Amino acid sequence: MGKPKYKRVILKLSGESLLPKDSSYGVGLDTAGDLANEIASSAKKGVQIGLVIGGGNLFRGVEAEKIGMERSQADAIGMLGTMMNALVLQEVLERQGVDARVMSSIPVQGVCEAFVRQEAVGHLEKGRVVIFAGGTGQPFFSTDTAASLRALQVHADAIMKATKVDGVYSDDPKKNPNAERYDELKYIDVLNKRLKVMDSTAISMCMDHNLPIVVFNMFEKGSLLKAVMGETIGTVVYG
Repeated sequence: MGKPKYKRVILKLSGESLLPKDSSYGVGLDTAGDLANEIASSAKKGVQIGLVIGGGNLFRGVEAEKIGMERSQADAIGMLGTMMNALVLQEVLERQGVDARVMSSIPVQGVCEAFVRQEAVGHLEKGRVVIFAGGTGQPFFSTDTAASLRALQVHADAIMKATKVDGVYSDDPKKNPNAERYDELKYIDVLNKRLKVMDSTAISMCMDHNLPIVVFNMFEKGSLLKAVMGETIGTVVYG
């Protein structure tokens, strides 16, 4: 299959990607195991992988704010949810024979490591999958922004944005059968058209540092490996 196009990547997963197949809440170990299989296939090809996971399957700070919870408190709860998801991913990855570390922006002694940039890079260079939990550690920032931040900090070659559709569309393809699918997009077009790739802060960070984003269907078997190998898949967002 040749050498990977991207040697070091950040894989952005939503918390919803861990949902049980028959529920809209919680963690499905079978679902997590399927994700681990995909990640393991790329890791075993020598790709250095960092993961940023959301917590929306357990708690959503934005939704809690709408019913009266103070936003900073709500976001703190959401960040703790990402840590729970990260620990699940660590467990299922290690079952696949992949050495994994959880590093959190919110230190929890005895549970995971505190995020230190140099140590994260060291783990990646040793072939360990690093799961970045706790978002940015600050309220009012999404895990999309955390993914862009961590990608820049560890000098990743690209962000792999995992979704349940095969790329970026002009509209929701489930609601609009005439929605246009894009093979390539410029950062500025994503911002101007308000396309749902990542939030505007995350897109702006990638644009400022020319960090490509590959948006693809993580639930299509073998898709992550194809994406890191540089095959034509999904939508690529760049300069």
